[in-house]
Amino acid sequence: QINLRLILVSGKTKEFLFSPNDSAADIAKHVYDNWPMDWEEEQVSSPNILRLIYQGRFLHGNVTLGALKLPFGKTTVMHLVARETLPEPNSQGQRNREKTGESNCCIIL
Repeated sequence: QINLRLILVSGKTKEFLFSPNDSAADIAKHVYDNWPMDWEEEQVSSPNILRLIYQGRFLHGNVTLGALKLPFGKTTVMHLVARETLPEPNSQGQRNREKTGESNCCIIL
């Protein structure tokens, strides 16, 4: 079993136990179905908008805890946020530049 301490934007935390085979989508559904009483003000309308952030990265729905190589017997901290969409994954880990309008080119005259 893997112990996850989930932190909301408000700073409230709760610990849950999961299996290494559980995916980010499974975790979101479990947390939604077992929403803690003291998180009442942060209640969301659907598990589909819950997103996990681990080490600064959004976890896409099919990523399992086992794939992240999380340690057994230790508590792993993740953030839980309500967000409709995720940034697109990129092999360089950079933002999709077309969306932001940023560019790395320059013109020399």
